[in-house]
Amino acid sequence: MDKNYSLDRLFDAILTLKNKKECAQFFADACTPKELQAIAQRFTVAEMLYNKRVYSEIIEQTGASTATISRVGRSINNGYKMAFERLKQSNE
Repeated sequence: MDKNYSLDRLFDAILTLKNKKECAQFFADACTPKELQAIAQRFTVAEMLYNKRVYSEIIEQTGASTATISRVGRSINNGYKMAFERLKQSNE
């Protein structure tokens, strides 16, 4: 089986989820608690970088390493940015 097919099916499944409760149930099955916490931490780091927070503040608030912050910072221009802009619009 093609790995692109598997990834497409995963994304299709995620897009069927209707609310936070369904997302929580799905991701609890799909990820270990440690994996889910790592994803959440990276998301928080990305949001803080998007909001122009400095490394020292991000480290203090999230416990993320400088390597993680740097890695997340290199990928903040596409998906993360789109998500943060949509979250901002939904809160207005």
